[in-house]
Amino acid sequence: MKNAEGNPDELKTKFWKALDDSPFLFLQLDGDSSSAVPMSPQLDKDANSSIWFFTHTKSDFCKLGPATATFAGKGHEMFARFQGNLVKETSQERFDQFWNNFVEAWYDGGKDDPDIFFMRMDLGDAEIWNADMGILNVAKMALGMNVHDEAEEQHVDSVDL
Repeated sequence: MKNAEGNPDELKTKFWKALDDSPFLFLQLDGDSSSAVPMSPQLDKDANSSIWFFTHTKSDFCKLGPATATFAGKGHEMFARFQGNLVKETSQERFDQFWNNFVEAWYDGGKDDPDIFFMRMDLGDAEIWNADMGILNVAKMALGMNVHDEAEEQHVDSVDL
């Protein structure tokens, strides 16, 4: 771990909870900034090294490969940027596990819609920031006092998700 002033395990746990509470992130294929769009990841509490997405067969994401996601939690208390590799998910069990009314609303043909593309992002390195600096540090910022050291304690770089 390169710059791990914060507690990596604690921040990872907070990250997964924040993502579960506010499951929207920005996803883009590496090297193609025009592919960046908001997506809804499908999470499995027992599979913390992968996340899944439903998309359309005409989506740029069908090219698969290296991708980067950025995330801001509810209330802007957690931020993350993480890398991974997009692969086609072929497990019908996973497909059925994540299918729900919110997903179905995007596909006219329901589960059998020919335009559904189901993919998995196998996760790699991440950088996580916990912006919950506490009331004392907020007061310090309001007074123009330096809080850099406290902020670094709430940050980890190059942590494996």
